[in-house]
Amino acid sequence: MNSAALSAFFAENPVAIVCELTSVRGSSPRERGTFMVVGPEGTVGTIGGGALEYLVIEHARRLIADGRAEEAMDVPLGPEIGQCCGGRVAVRLRHAGAGLRAELVERIAAEEAGRPAVYVFGAGHVGRVLAQILALLPVKLEVIDTRGEELALLPAGIVGHRVAMPEAVVRQAPRGSSFVIVTHDHALDFLIALEALKRTDSPYVGMVGSQTKRAKFASWFREQGGDEIALARLVLPIGAQGLGDKRPEVIAALAAAEIMVQIGRGEADVARARASGPSEVVIGR
Repeated sequence: MNSAALSAFFAENPVAIVCELTSVRGSSPRERGTFMVVGPEGTVGTIGGGALEYLVIEHARRLIADGRAEEAMDVPLGPEIGQCCGGRVAVRLRHAGAGLRAELVERIAAEEAGRPAVYVFGAGHVGRVLAQILALLPVKLEVIDTRGEELALLPAGIVGHRVAMPEAVVRQAPRGSSFVIVTHDHALDFLIALEALKRTDSPYVGMVGSQTKRAKFASWFREQGGDEIALARLVLPIGAQGLGDKRPEVIAALAAAEIMVQIGRGEADVARARASGPSEVVIGR
């Protein structure tokens, strides 16, 4: 769910019920605070799917039909509802008035603003598919290319930026940004990677290519004064779990998985560092 989708749903559904998990005990498909909104016919968001979600939707539509404003549910996630999580959740159902609608849209917009940035350099075959996948994930996507004709081929809803010197974008990117390098030019790839590896706050720096390309980059990187610790952070080739599958769709899917894993590990590193006291956080693989 994003703030635009939520706003559009509210506009289309004058009457709607917000269903929020207020308590989670044991195993549950979603965490406390997760919510979905149910209208007379459609829904937006999810509290985990399965039997729990169907049960909550049914109760929400009953509230709409009866004209009631609120209800509380306590649901065991076991054989009683045909779900095997084994936990228990409390769900608060309430009428979505104007104040609550504004509050929830603002809450989702704030979450979106805090998402980590992922920069995809290159809007060619791999870059376009990767952008399409990342657009579905909880990240702020930026697509950069020097070629306007390739940017014009991006899927609908994805905005790209034509930049003459993409490596300069790396220097200006916010802290915690990840960088995926899939351009049409090996020399440009190297320049972007050089800048990206100078940063110690990036969860993920990846480049499309082969082991031969990695060896060439490593030699060039050392000549530029790059150190082995920084070089070890470079994922090259990206999507290596594909065991050599060179189809753009496969590379992009596996690279997206790599990126999300590294972002998650980086966020865990930051959380641990904050718990132990103020310090400079260096994120590595």
